[in-house]
Amino acid sequence: MFATIPGWPAVTLAAILVVLLLVAAWGDLRARTIPNPLNAAIALLAPVWWWACGLALWPDAAVQVGVALLLFAIFAALFAAGMMGGGDVKMIAATALWFTPMGCLRMLTVMAITGGVLTVAIALLHAVRKRPGSPEIPYGVAIAAGGLWNIANHILTTVSH
Repeated sequence: MFATIPGWPAVTLAAILVVLLLVAAWGDLRARTIPNPLNAAIALLAPVWWWACGLALWPDAAVQVGVALLLFAIFAALFAAGMMGGGDVKMIAATALWFTPMGCLRMLTVMAITGGVLTVAIALLHAVRKRPGSPEIPYGVAIAAGGLWNIANHILTTVSH
């Protein structure tokens, strides 16, 4: 999922990613918006992460970029269909840059489960409060949960050994 974390630069970058994901989740929950500078920071720190972890540009980093581009294309289609916000699409792709293909699959799985639970909860709350229209789902919370799950999984299964 992550490359091996060799020292403090990678640990620091992982901690920064945690903070950025939490800020994105909180902002999306409060305002239903994930700011472009926040997504840009997540994406632009990924190459520094690769360097800190000793990830080879070819093929490792190239594969991670390819997976992120594929996810961007898939979720951009959902955005075009009105099923997802643009900030969510950018956050998925930016976060995917930090993970291996298997880590991305894990992130998407946790994201889908969390997003489903979140959608049901918000839809029920919307119905109970008898609000008109369709509720907006802060999917940044689910995306952040997927990324945070990957980080926690890595810490609990590799770093402690």
